[in-house]
Amino acid sequence: MKKRDNNQLTPKEEELMQLLWAHEPILISKLVEFYPEPKPHFNTVATVMKRLEAKGFVDHKESGGSFQYFSTIKKEKFRNKSFGNFIKNYFGGSYYGAVSALIEEDKISAAELKELIKIIENKGKQNG
Repeated sequence: MKKRDNNQLTPKEEELMQLLWAHEPILISKLVEFYPEPKPHFNTVATVMKRLEAKGFVDHKESGGSFQYFSTIKKEKFRNKSFGNFIKNYFGGSYYGAVSALIEEDKISAAELKELIKIIENKGKQNG
């Protein structure tokens, strides 16, 4: 297995990983069934799966003459690394800057912010 390529995935690779995380371990033929219409061709999915395996995100095991594929990184770990990289690349590492952008663009409401503040305060009480 090769080393992961800095957690960089193409949109097609990421779409496939989302399906894999939801249904793994799985045969490619079964994975194709979970795609929305228009479904990609089996060979297309197999090619993307091989790229993901080369990058180290996916591995397989033989089962009854077929290959069952599974992820080598948990979705939560990938999400956290990807989110951290996004904050670093687009907000200079500032989570405050990211939340400020959400407020500026009306993507988060005052009620949601109040709920987040409650979560932060409760977490502080648990840790203190």
